[in-house]
This record gives sequence, structure tokens and C-alpha cells, in this order.
Amino acid sequence: MFNDNKLLAFLEKYPESTFWVAYSGGLDSQVLLHSLLHILPTTRLRAIHINHGLHSDAAQWAETCQLRCAQFGIHCDVIIVDAQPKQGKSPEACAREARYAAMVKLLPGGDCLLTAHHRDDQAETLLLQSLRGAGLRGLASMPTCMPFGEGYLIRPLLSFTRAELYHYAKAKQLTWIEDSGNANLRFNRNFIRHQILPL
Repeated sequence: MFNDNKLLAFLEKYPESTFWVAYSGGLDSQVLLHSLLHILPTTRLRAIHINHGLHSDAAQWAETCQLRCAQFGIHCDVIIVDAQPKQGKSPEACAREARYAAMVKLLPGGDCLLTAHHRDDQAETLLLQSLRGAGLRGLASMPTCMPFGEGYLIRPLLSFTRAELYHYAKAKQLTWIEDSGNANLRFNRNFIRHQILPL
């Protein structure tokens, strides 16, 4: 079961760092940010929202995230990126590369970027890598912590399931942004999430 104490125990390994939350405003990042606000002082927290410009509501989502962070008392940087798919590359890959390229430039040395990837994301990544014929490095999927520019990229929720995050969100009466694109089965990850993993 997800709770704030488990997250705190994980982050205590980085006592001097400021934590930058990759904040989309969706369920996963909303749970991560909400939990962090209960275990860390706001002086150690910042948020980054990436506007990929790929959805008609992208500007509204960015504004919503900034307003929420202002209510929480933390600063939210909104970065607009060019995530248009390059020829021969998947839209998901292009968006991911644009997103991380923007965030690595913003992260100061010694600080940590936190993403809200969870256990279900890890399973999806493993299946995607297998389908692509990835080698051992690819099949290792997402590490919990890795160097990221002059700081670190940390995924503190990898031991929790999407269901656990959902139950936490409902118990805390959280609201979040629903991206209709997450239901589009044209994208490989969505197909795996909605059609393969339930089986």
C-alpha cells in the first residue's frame, strides 16, 4: 500500500537535494507531488511542467498545473517543447526525448528530478523493449536512480502499482488531469496497457 512514510524513507538518501517533480497534473504525478508536500518543506520542492503542444488542451493543462503549484506554495516552471514526431520515429519517443532534453537543462547540479513512474509503467516498458528486440540493457527497463546531467533522475514510485496510487488519490480526494490521448490504442504503450496487461 502506498503511503507517505515509504516515500520519505526512500528520499532520505538525498538530504541535501532539492526535488524537482516532473508534473503533468495527471494521476501519478499528482499523487507524487501531494505526498511530497506532506513529508518535505516546500523550500526543497519545485515542479516542472512540459507543454508538448500536441493536444488542444495543452495550454490549459499548463495553466492548471501552475495554479495548483501556486496554491501549494511551490514554483512550477512551464517549458514549451517541439515534440512533433521526426520521420521514422514514434510520437512517444519524440515527446520523451524533447521532454528530458528540456528538463536536464533546467536541473541544477546535485538536485534530483523525480518522475512518477510506477510498477505498471515498468511492466509496460519491459514488454515494449521485448517487442522491439532490445538487448539486456533494454530489458533491464527503468532504473530507480541514474545520473541526469549534473544531478539525478529518480523514480521513487517504482515499487507501487497504479492501483495503489489510485486508491491513495481517492482516499485523499485528489483531482487530476485526464489526458484523452492515454486511451488511444494507436500508441504501442496504450495498446499494451489496455489490451495486453489486463490479460
